[in-house]
Amino acid sequence: MRHVSQLRALSAVAVLLVIPGYGDRGAGAGTTVTAPATAANARVGALFEGGTDGDHFCTASVVHSADRDLIVTAAHCLDDRDDAVFVPGYRDGEAPYGTWPVKDTYMDDAWQEDGSEDDDVAFAVLGPGSLTGAMVEDAVGAAPLTTGVAAGGRVTLTGYPSDSDTPQTCTNATTAYGDTQQRIECPAYSGGTSGSPWEAADGSVIGVIGGYEEGGDDPDVSYSIVFGHTTNALYRLATGQECPEAGTAGASGTAGAAH
Repeated sequence: MRHVSQLRALSAVAVLLVIPGYGDRGAGAGTTVTAPATAANARVGALFEGGTDGDHFCTASVVHSADRDLIVTAAHCLDDRDDAVFVPGYRDGEAPYGTWPVKDTYMDDAWQEDGSEDDDVAFAVLGPGSLTGAMVEDAVGAAPLTTGVAAGGRVTLTGYPSDSDTPQTCTNATTAYGDTQQRIECPAYSGGTSGSPWEAADGSVIGVIGGYEEGGDDPDVSYSIVFGHTTNALYRLATGQECPEAGTAGASGTAGAAH
């Protein structure tokens, strides 16, 4: 592992996981540096249990929604977390924009029931912020979410190692890892960086660190599922749009209070 409420099954789908053997790293590793304090990086944050007095355990980022209250991360980050708190722009032990509690989470049945590595993505709806009561997107902005992007383009990873109070960032090209996942070579993405957004050149989020071995078994190589139909169905569910048709996707969503 790199690193809601009672979930209601909407439908189920059988998943055939096709993952090739772990390969040698190539020569094209990116360079990992401390992420600058920019407006774009402010929408990436650390996830804590309960509050900032403890340790942060994963990374998440704000994605656009009509209610302006949505983050995306890895599903394994929000499993069995009863009081997760999102801290955007967390830096040097400070929460410059405040904190936002996780209210509801949405992840696929295939992850919930079988731990499917091809479904390691989750969305979370946040409550009002601690400083002004604003929605998170009103405070720090949001990235668009894009699905259906094939591996091969350049992306930027920004995330929080669990042993650091400043985010790190790296840009490099992705490569396919089987038909359903993608990988990227960026050094020193250790525990805590699960859920880190994969941001494409147009600023949209096309993946999160997760998937194979919950993000990878080598801190210098990270993985993500390829965002596709299931990710889109979860997003639509989390944003109150129509539910996926039965038999087309396995999705679980919270309703009401946090898990």
